[in-house]
This record gives sequence, C-alpha cells and structure tokens, in this order.
Amino acid sequence: MAVATGTSLILASISSVLIFSGMQMFKPWFSSSQLHTLFGGYLGSLFFVLLLTAIGNLETYLFGKSFQVKLFPEVSLSLLISILASATIHRVCGTSCLLLSLCALYYLNKFSQRVYTVQTAPPVVQTGKKKKNNS
Repeated sequence: MAVATGTSLILASISSVLIFSGMQMFKPWFSSSQLHTLFGGYLGSLFFVLLLTAIGNLETYLFGKSFQVKLFPEVSLSLLISILASATIHRVCGTSCLLLSLCALYYLNKFSQRVYTVQTAPPVVQTGKKKKNNS
C-alpha cells in the first residue's frame, strides 16, 4: 500500500534511526560470531535503503514530483553513511553492508525502471493491399 510522500519521509526516517540505534546498542552481540556479523551487514544495507528513501522523499517534498535521486550525491552519501555505521560495529559488517547495499540498489533501480518508465505505443505498420482510388 502506497503512502503519501510526507508520511513515507517520516516512516523511513524513524525506521532508519531505530535500525541505527539498535545496531549500536547490540554492538557486542553483532561482533560475537560470523553469522551475527553478516546479519549486521544486512541491517546496514536495510539502513541504506531506508536512508535513501528518506532522502529521496525529502527532495521530492521540497523540489516537486519530477525530482529524481541521482548517483551523486544522494546514493553515494547514503551508501557512505551506511557503510560507516556498519563499520563501527565490525569491519566485516561494513564490507557485507557494501555488497548487500549494492545488490539492493540494483533491485531498487530495476523496480523503479519497471514502474516509472513511460510505455510508448509501437508505430502502426500497414501491410497488405493499397487502397483503391475510385475517382
């Protein structure tokens, strides 16, 4: 179910703050085993998606519906923040955050292209016989 831009901005911002604070609170648990470290990287990539959503919604709210999120500075800034947030927990957590965030970015782009591209009708091609002119 889609929500308005302002509501999505608030939800994405609150969720990203909750994920970041949860990652910092449970830092010893994420560093305790390899599987927990990979899970921390996954949460970092989720933080990246939510942060990118919040930034995109803020720009849409401020600049209008035609504004698009670009690779630089929005995506790269969100990616850098999420990697640094994950790397404060563990270095491997930051690396797995990078890889999973790039995968998430690929699928976000693929979904966006499918939803927001304008479909044009193919040109009509006449085949067969020509019209007879009865004049």
